[in-house]
Amino acid sequence: MKNSAKLYLRISIVLFWFAQYVYIPYQTPYLTAMKLSSDFVGVVVGAYGISQMLLRLPVGVMADSANRHKVLIILGALSSGLASVFRIVLDSGVGFLVANIFSGLASAMWISFMVLFMSMFGENEQQKATAEIFVANNLGMLLGFVTSTLLYELLGMRIICALSVAGGLLSALIATKLPKGEKMGNPPPVKELLKICTEKNLVVFSLFAVVQQGVQMSTTMSFTNQVIKDMGGSSASVGISSIIYMCSAVVCSKLASGSLLVKIGPSKCIPATFLTTALYCVFVPMCTEIWQLCLLQLLPGLSSGVLLSNLTSEAMKFVPREKKSTAMGFYQAVYALGMTFFPIICGKIVNISSMRYAYFVLAAILVISSILSAFYYTCRQKRG
Repeated sequence: MKNSAKLYLRISIVLFWFAQYVYIPYQTPYLTAMKLSSDFVGVVVGAYGISQMLLRLPVGVMADSANRHKVLIILGALSSGLASVFRIVLDSGVGFLVANIFSGLASAMWISFMVLFMSMFGENEQQKATAEIFVANNLGMLLGFVTSTLLYELLGMRIICALSVAGGLLSALIATKLPKGEKMGNPPPVKELLKICTEKNLVVFSLFAVVQQGVQMSTTMSFTNQVIKDMGGSSASVGISSIIYMCSAVVCSKLASGSLLVKIGPSKCIPATFLTTALYCVFVPMCTEIWQLCLLQLLPGLSSGVLLSNLTSEAMKFVPREKKSTAMGFYQAVYALGMTFFPIICGKIVNISSMRYAYFVLAAILVISSILSAFYYTCRQKRG
């Protein structure tokens, strides 16, 4: 029963992230082609994080209080499809803005996908569980990127968004086969649940995740695609670049659950992958050929595959089971700050100065994060 539940949940996750990301490689170039400013494009991209920022903690508390993960997963999948209905019906900057808010609502339910999946593994397998769920996550994005690359120029944005609607509906349908979840007795009161939000380890790694998610949303998920278009790249070039990134993310997610990286440990993996992502931000604006950009897309795959899974498992390390959803809600609400404000800030920097300067600012933030994460581990080891 548990194995079949894992399979259903994996399939639902793949379809959910397909629905959420199938249009992403072409979103920024599509909006820019509408003659929208970089400022507004940054707001549209950042809007995806706004509803997550506001809803993830309440959703987490509700999940711990009611243990209704199955219902929240179905609602999340349906919301991902509904978001693309807005992209089809309101084919404009405002339409994408509204849609991204609904996509953020859908992603707020990602808490329940993760907590339910992780509950199917033992306490000593949580890093493996975290890495495995990110494999499914990244596979869904990869499937979306491959689909849009093959079909975007042929069928256009509206059909791509129609596929997003279908993915969300199928994800919800498969999620109906999931178990309701085990009863864990009387849940702690809300006030007691919220105390976990002050747990030091959770707060620290949530802040590091702000940087990881903010940089990812600002670069590989948005402005890097515009860099390719500005260099004269075709829609196919944008798609191929995104596919390379997601293939790297899938492979790196799988590696993160393997014995080698588990042995190396997060104390080395986290600072190192912050640095590799910084190198990416330095080199992207210096590229003169599209093939160079495509090759560089291997580096943020490390960020999505290794860095995010390690940050997540470390954030949850000292969280008791009955508070997992609340802690995950806090963690994801905090990193949604990066998803919301980093693209907006980058858009403003591009308008005031240049794309190059925006990427260099991100690189500096990543280097600082690498140093701080290494320092945190050093201090933690000294405390024993």
